[in-house]
Parts: sequence; structure tokens; C-alpha cells
Amino acid sequence: MVTYKTLSTQSQSFLAMTGLTLAEFRDLLPAFETAYDRIYPPDRTANGQPRQRWPGAGRHSVLAQSEDKLLFLLVYLKTYTLQVVLGQLFGISTSQANYWLHHLLPVLRWALDDLGVKPERDGARLARRPVAPPGTRALIIDGTERRRRRPKNAEKQARHYSGKKKTHTDKNVVLTSAADDRVLFLSGTYPGARSEKRIADEARLRYPPGTILYKDAGFQGYEPAVQKTCPAKKKAKGARVNGRGEAGQSPVGDASRPRGARHRRGEAQPDRQGRVSEPQAGVVGYVHGGCLRIAQP
Repeated sequence: MVTYKTLSTQSQSFLAMTGLTLAEFRDLLPAFETAYDRIYPPDRTANGQPRQRWPGAGRHSVLAQSEDKLLFLLVYLKTYTLQVVLGQLFGISTSQANYWLHHLLPVLRWALDDLGVKPERDGARLARRPVAPPGTRALIIDGTERRRRRPKNAEKQARHYSGKKKTHTDKNVVLTSAADDRVLFLSGTYPGARSEKRIADEARLRYPPGTILYKDAGFQGYEPAVQKTCPAKKKAKGARVNGRGEAGQSPVGDASRPRGARHRRGEAQPDRQGRVSEPQAGVVGYVHGGCLRIAQP
């Protein structure tokens, strides 16, 4: 069974299952506890009625600790697993897993909002949102897709089919800060066939003054009111370069002829060791250090 006490000793597994490091988790936990007490006061029941006895009486839940509640929610959001699998991981039933998800999701929204890291959902209010760190206006807009179950209805199938991913998806557009990778805006969820530019147009994003916006080919033609837009650059065609920025040499025996061209009769042809036999008798050529050398027998 997964618990915070056991998983916190495995830093790599903790990061893989929650998307947060232990330090980030501990920074989020106090805000999560404060938001939980605000939404579900200790002197009230889960239905909002005044308590008739002290909290803590009765059967204790597996997710009694705040650390386990937050861990349970983050594992679901990171892995997006089935609720039956989630229940098996944390030692609860499927119905209890469904209950805790609906019970805790509003708490996490409040906690992220209190910390000032909750993504904006209204594009018109984005211009009033502070961009951290101050003075940095480089933003990145991009689309993200996640797979979904294939709809049975033919019309819905066509609407959710993504030609880019070759499967049925749901799509969102996100805007992030290039300085600290913080998500500033999250659009609504759209079918996978909807273009990223159209989603951005419908969001009516208003950017802070002096914004430099980086975008890829999915936003071709999207020119909002910003200081500058920077499209993605294509990789240059030509000779490959190594880690030192130097052009790499051609493989031994690789001629400059186009791919698929055949050797003509009478021309020199390199063997497996890179040696080239000239048609003249008694003259042998070989490749050494990238140069063709002629050796007389």
C-alpha cells in the first residue's frame, strides 16, 4: 500500500508518481491543510452540519493524515490511473477513491490559488496577472493533447481524432513563463481535431505589456498584440556537427554521389577496409585520415 511515510524515502519514485520533489511537496502541504480547514471546518460534518461529537471519533480512514490526502490526489493527477487501480494502491475501495477525489480536488484548487500558482482560466484577465520573475516577459504558448477513449458515435470520433497524434485526444492550450516554467494560463478542453490557433483565438488572450511570445507551427498566423512573436526555427539541413560545433567527417568509403546512384564500370570502388582499387594495373589507393593516398606496389 502506498503511503507518504514509505514513498517519501524514495525520492525518484516520489517525483515520478507525483510530479513534485519532496521539497515542493512540503511547500504545498501547509497551504493544502489551511484550505482543507477552510472548506471543511473541524466543527462541521462533511455535509456542513454542526458536529455533535469531537472530530476523530469513529472509524479512522486510511487517508487520515494530510500528507496522505495530498499524496493520493497528486498521484491521480500525475498518472491519471483508473479509480479501481488507485483504490488498490492506497488500500481503499473504488467508491472511496471516487469520494476522496471529489472531496479533495476543490481543496487543491484553493491551495494553489492561495500560493499564487494556479493557472489563469480567463484570457482577458491574463494581462493583470504578475509574471515572475519581474521584468521577464518571455512567454511560450503551446498545445497539449492526451489520449481518450474512442467514442462510439461516428461524429464524435471525427471530432476527437487528432491527425497529429493519430489517435483520439482531448486538447488544451497552455501559456508558460520561459524563465521559471510556470504555467500562467490553461484553456478549456477541446476535441483533438480543433486547431491550436483556433483555441487561442477563442480564448481571447490579453498579454502583459512588452511580451515576447514564442510559438510553434501549430500557431501559424496567430499574431496577438505583443511586442514580438518568435516562431519555431527549423533544423538546418546539411553536414552534421559534433558536440564541439565542428563539422563531422564523412564515413570511410562514403562517396559524394547521391543516394541510390550506381557505380559506373571502370570507376574505383572502395572495399570494406576503405581501400580503393584503381582500374590501372599496379596502382592501389586507400583512405587514411580522410584523404585518398596512392601506393605503388
